[in-house]
Amino acid sequence: MNKVLVIDDETYVREMVRLALQQRGFEVIEADSGARGIELARTELPDLILCDVNMQGVDGYHTLSSLRDDPATASTPFIFITGVADHAGMRHGMELGADDYLPKPFSLEVLYAAVETRLKKAHVLRREAETKLTRLRDNISLMLPHELRTPLNGILAYGEFLASDAATLPTAEISEMGQGIYDSGKRLERLIENFLIYAQIELIGVDPQKVALLRQKCTEHPAPLLERHARAQSQLARREADLDLDLADKPVPVSEDYLAKIVSELVQNAFKFSKPGTRVQVTLASLPDAISLSVTDHGLGLSPEQATQVGAYMQFDRKLQEQQGLGLGLAIAKRLTELHGGTLRIQTKKDAGTTVVIKIPHFSK
Repeated sequence: MNKVLVIDDETYVREMVRLALQQRGFEVIEADSGARGIELARTELPDLILCDVNMQGVDGYHTLSSLRDDPATASTPFIFITGVADHAGMRHGMELGADDYLPKPFSLEVLYAAVETRLKKAHVLRREAETKLTRLRDNISLMLPHELRTPLNGILAYGEFLASDAATLPTAEISEMGQGIYDSGKRLERLIENFLIYAQIELIGVDPQKVALLRQKCTEHPAPLLERHARAQSQLARREADLDLDLADKPVPVSEDYLAKIVSELVQNAFKFSKPGTRVQVTLASLPDAISLSVTDHGLGLSPEQATQVGAYMQFDRKLQEQQGLGLGLAIAKRLTELHGGTLRIQTKKDAGTTVVIKIPHFSK
């Protein structure tokens, strides 16, 4: 049974709404003021809130603002009841997070439609969130043990050999084991680095002041930086000859560190998901209203569904192909782009390659 909270300082309105909703099988709780409504919303956690706009003391706008600031009630569907549905008031309510307006007087059919529509929408959103959470949980449980243990096992195994048999091992074998330890250590370092960067940018994203500071940064001469980091990834993939660069040296409104991270992750993915001998193209171009950075490969590509599911700890067809990492690289590039007021788009076709296009306004705001 869905629970509805009705907040209104007029008794007859509350009673009318309560009786109508009870006839439809809803559980209804009432509050005769905004302050009481905030209290009940936080303790009763209703499935939907109907609230009058004009009330003595704490009005509907303040009630909504208080509930949207509380994580426990931030996503609760909220419908304003108002006798003065003016455009400015409706706009203000929507900016605060109202889901709908119900102008007085209203018929029972209009009341039922508004309540049931919002509850259905909330149910759909909740189901989608649960699906994403399940997918995230499955991906983490599948990837994390493997990604941490594989390089750690290499370090421990080589370390044990060197500790017990170094005196009897040929120099070449010692050198090979040392390289194995180094490579495994670098893999672990990148995992930890990406985890920390992702956590860092998510914290930045919820702080408007930090976002504003972030957008004040700029890389005046990006071409040398992009070339250096793209070539570093081609060397790691042992595919230096496969890299093509077309870089306009125009200012990019992103800090050097974050721009380097974006291109490194995109180029690494391009090499990871394409075969040796196929080209990887990195292009930086200045458009009338934005800077465009694109990375193109001729590899496996993604299905349309996969292209829309880019996110942290998300990998595709992992059971069919070996992949290193936690799936954070593309998610980091996307989130950094968004924090700078830009967009990341994936142009792809299964088995026909992928182009990732980033566009960032010349002056991020």
